[in-house]
Amino acid sequence: MANDELPVGLLMFISFRYLEGRVHEALEAAGYGDVSIAQGRVAARIAPGGSRLTDIAEQAQITKQTAGFLVDQLEKSGIVERVSDPMDKRARLVRFTERGKKLSATADAAVAEVEAEWVAHLGKRHMDQLRRALSELREVTDPYM
Repeated sequence: MANDELPVGLLMFISFRYLEGRVHEALEAAGYGDVSIAQGRVAARIAPGGSRLTDIAEQAQITKQTAGFLVDQLEKSGIVERVSDPMDKRARLVRFTERGKKLSATADAAVAEVEAEWVAHLGKRHMDQLRRALSELREVTDPYM
């Protein structure tokens, strides 16, 4: 089966899986070898000001119990902390610690590196078209927009 015969979703997944692997390698090289890919997927859903566990679970499409387990592991690694939600003192937010902010910056740099490689491979015009097309798809596929 030729690449153009593969479903578009699978082609997107293959590229995402590659990107995720490169991010994980960069995190390991930077001293974050204690963070698994599953933990990284959960951490990627934490908003800059923090997120509620229920929101993280919903966005990651995992149970609240699974999200809680992964957040517990991230907390033990010093990546996140749980704090009171300033909007609702009964609720808790999960937010990055200083170590977590450095991890996030490392991940962002790895993403930028891969995207630069993709631009070099596809050309700026095709990469811009890809970004626009995927952004337009997001309008109808991303309930968290």
